[in-house]
Amino acid sequence: MMESNADRANEQPVFAAELFPYRSLGRKGFKVLLLLTGAVCLMYGMFFVATGAWPIGFFFGLDFLLLYGAFWLNYRAGRAREEVTVSRSDISVRKFAPSGRMVEHHFNPFWTRFFVRRHQEIGILSMHITGEGKGTDIGSFLNPDDRESFAKAFKGALATVKQRI
Repeated sequence: MMESNADRANEQPVFAAELFPYRSLGRKGFKVLLLLTGAVCLMYGMFFVATGAWPIGFFFGLDFLLLYGAFWLNYRAGRAREEVTVSRSDISVRKFAPSGRMVEHHFNPFWTRFFVRRHQEIGILSMHITGEGKGTDIGSFLNPDDRESFAKAFKGALATVKQRI
């Protein structure tokens, strides 16, 4: 069966976004921070071991390992992402966990509602899509400025799709 031009136009995305968590410290900065922190911990740790206070030297090593572990967990959480696409026939939200597991949500754009919860001073606190008895949140890991720009663009795309009947 041949696909008509109208069917292809309905499937063409009007809006597509890939959302990533923001990380203020890049990989190079992370390496520099670990190098400097490791050097300081090693220097003070060796001083305390040399003066006979070896338990304190042990805690300097433990501090360094805890710092490394915290950053490792932070960067692992940074692998989460969301892909949002809007076409005339479908709204697709694909959520990728840091482990790589993916969950996909589909909504009919004509039955979909986009809810934004705001705080007067902070801005957008959360964004949700609901429709046909199901729902999901979007961009929970975004910073306030990115939430604002995404919400504006997504609302515009949803309005454009609903307008073209």
